[in-house]
Amino acid sequence: MGIDKVKHVVLVLSGKGGVGKSSVTTQLALSLTLSGHSVGILDVDLTGPSIPRMLSIEDSKVTQVPGGWAPVPVHDADPARGIGSLHAMSLGFLLPKRGDAVVWRGPKETAMIRQFLKDVLWDETDYLLIDTPPGTSDEHISLAETLQSEARPGQVAGAVVVTTPQAVSTSDVRKELNFCFKTGIRVLGVVENMSGFVCPHCSECTDIFGSGGGRSMADEFQVPFLGSVPMDAQFIALLEEGRRPQYPVGTAVNGQDISGVLEQGGDGDSDGEGGRLVDKYLHCSLSHVFRDMTATLCETVTRTEGT
Repeated sequence: MGIDKVKHVVLVLSGKGGVGKSSVTTQLALSLTLSGHSVGILDVDLTGPSIPRMLSIEDSKVTQVPGGWAPVPVHDADPARGIGSLHAMSLGFLLPKRGDAVVWRGPKETAMIRQFLKDVLWDETDYLLIDTPPGTSDEHISLAETLQSEARPGQVAGAVVVTTPQAVSTSDVRKELNFCFKTGIRVLGVVENMSGFVCPHCSECTDIFGSGGGRSMADEFQVPFLGSVPMDAQFIALLEEGRRPQYPVGTAVNGQDISGVLEQGGDGDSDGEGGRLVDKYLHCSLSHVFRDMTATLCETVTRTEGT
């Protein structure tokens, strides 16, 4: 199977679309590589494969290798700086044009997911993050069944569930948590995304969608709460334009002044448009949020590895 050399498989789930699941997947991956881990992203959201655009590698092509496909490299490991490698695989790499629609019935979608799991040949990888479609559809059932039958015992670490603070989102995510319980997938934690908006001018964070819904839901289901992630226009500019984030003095996230942290960023150039995504992400306020979140996630995976 293609994931034989993968140590830990982590699913990223959401109960509904539009909650920023792919954004969370991307930032978890970048944060894990910044912690020195080798990481892969498998994008199985077949009707909306957004990972290639998130990683700024839309023009990359998949390479055929003996026995299957090689995932697309995002950046190589940099041991001197403690940065691990990052690779990705998505149906988006196989489409002739970015805007092409994928009009498939359920059986073809589930067959494609099984093919991705078996034929994409990952090298030695610490964490494989699987970005899934929203909801609890045939694709999820096929994914769970394939992993349960093919993966090694303990190889599937569990799932990270993404929600937003609004009641309509947390209501749908409750169904996702129940899906995990029924299929035997461990819930590693809940992430509340879009929890506030960081003003690019004054750095104040405003709870435009409310806050606390994700934590309350995690408490209700007795699963870990990994953290709250505000909306940051600088992160969007980083993904869309490749621009290195820049913030006014006094910018705070989650009540912490991170101006000093941001000044310690990576090797981005002076105009902020060159360099690797992982280097420029160090300058993003959200890297501070995901650094703590990733540390908690790794601790949880290590703690539950033998159970």
